[in-house]
Amino acid sequence: MLYKGSCHCGKIAFEVEGDLTGAVRCNCSICSRKGALLWAVPHEALQVLAWGDDLGRYTFGNHVIAHRFCRTCGIHPFAEDVSEGSERSAYVNIHCIDGLDLAAVPVLDFDGRAA
Repeated sequence: MLYKGSCHCGKIAFEVEGDLTGAVRCNCSICSRKGALLWAVPHEALQVLAWGDDLGRYTFGNHVIAHRFCRTCGIHPFAEDVSEGSERSAYVNIHCIDGLDLAAVPVLDFDGRAA
């Protein structure tokens, strides 16, 4: 299925193709503060449609994930692996997907603090 989404102001827009069967709630220091529910997809399944200079990047810890955010409204619509290769993943914040029934999506808790 094709899903569309964006940050709050719409300057960062995306489409993602896949079967949304669940999301992850991570308790690492950044995810717990953002309150994101993340859907892991192959990187090529995420198509960023609008971004330009508005797409910010933040990394921390071991710098393997680039947390992306809108420089205008501050919303974090997705994150992505910074490694090269075909096994890269993107992590879509399902709160940013248009018209999604969040209550219908099963959520798995992940201990990112221990990872």
